[in-house]
Amino acid sequence: MTSRLRAALLGVALLLSGCAEIKYTMRLDPVQQSDATARVWPGGTDKPRFRYAGQLTGEDNFVSDAADARNSGMKFLHWLVGLVDSGDDRLELARPQSGMVDAQGRIYVTDTARHAILVFDPVAGKLQVWERALENADFVTPIGIAQGGRGEILVVDAELGGVFRLDRDGNPLGLFGLGALERPTGIVRDARGQRIYVADTHAHDIKVFDDDGRLVQTLGRRGDGDGEMNYPTHLAFADGKLYVADSMNARVLILDAQGKQLGTVGRRGRYVGNLSRPKGISVDDHGNIYVVESFYDNLLVFNNKGEFLMPIGGTGKEIGQFYLPAGVWNDQQGRVYVADMFNGRVMIFQLLEGK
Repeated sequence: MTSRLRAALLGVALLLSGCAEIKYTMRLDPVQQSDATARVWPGGTDKPRFRYAGQLTGEDNFVSDAADARNSGMKFLHWLVGLVDSGDDRLELARPQSGMVDAQGRIYVTDTARHAILVFDPVAGKLQVWERALENADFVTPIGIAQGGRGEILVVDAELGGVFRLDRDGNPLGLFGLGALERPTGIVRDARGQRIYVADTHAHDIKVFDDDGRLVQTLGRRGDGDGEMNYPTHLAFADGKLYVADSMNARVLILDAQGKQLGTVGRRGRYVGNLSRPKGISVDDHGNIYVVESFYDNLLVFNNKGEFLMPIGGTGKEIGQFYLPAGVWNDQQGRVYVADMFNGRVMIFQLLEGK
């Protein structure tokens, strides 16, 4: 069932059940883990640096103070949905890929299985689904997402081969990169330089666009030497430096804005802290570098010198475990978000200290 039909049915259900004025509150921990406060990393006698802050799964993140009224409305909704759709009608994350948090605290998550962007809005207390890439076309494989200029949201769709502009309400504004990009994945914008960097994975390079969508530069080529790449995926930009998850070279490249290599983070290996298939990459306000090691289901934390600090993860579905994680991003409150792809959720960790 489409999100528009679901929204319409929800509106009818609420009206008929007398619950149209119910206000919803977003909470980060829908599971309400009783021992959540005890979940810190690293464990043992080491000083904790991260604690469990919650997880995003979908509609379960939104609750109402009028619990009885909500339950009545949802029962009616489930009955009504059953008249038109015998499948699961719950709005949940399926295969989250990447995300971002805007200045208003809204959390955007790309989901390739839902072919959409899910927007968790704590201020409005609602969950939105953005499916439209253009007025006449839906998203197919949305992966990268970034804050653009002029308040726009930029979304990379690997299958459609372009970067799509949306306004803050999810309305399509246009696209760029069509024809210049082969199969793009990651995206990041340098706000000061007004440049948009797009990882073109199958072309093994980074395409650089201005805010008007004009291609101005191409960084890198296929290889494993300085400045060369082999299936680059996710990107981050901080302090004038571009960080590239050079996935098949098992490293993170650090480039200047013009593409000159400044250094690398990580190396290939089988020990904790080594890289095999790096994907998500982000840098926080303290210079900590976060790398998703998808093959071993870990989030690896490095300092601003590229020195390995600690891991979070391991294969599983419990708190702090992952199953084929993808993207990672940060917010201004020191929270770290990990798209736990095959567990259908976003895990959230709170940084307890800086460096």
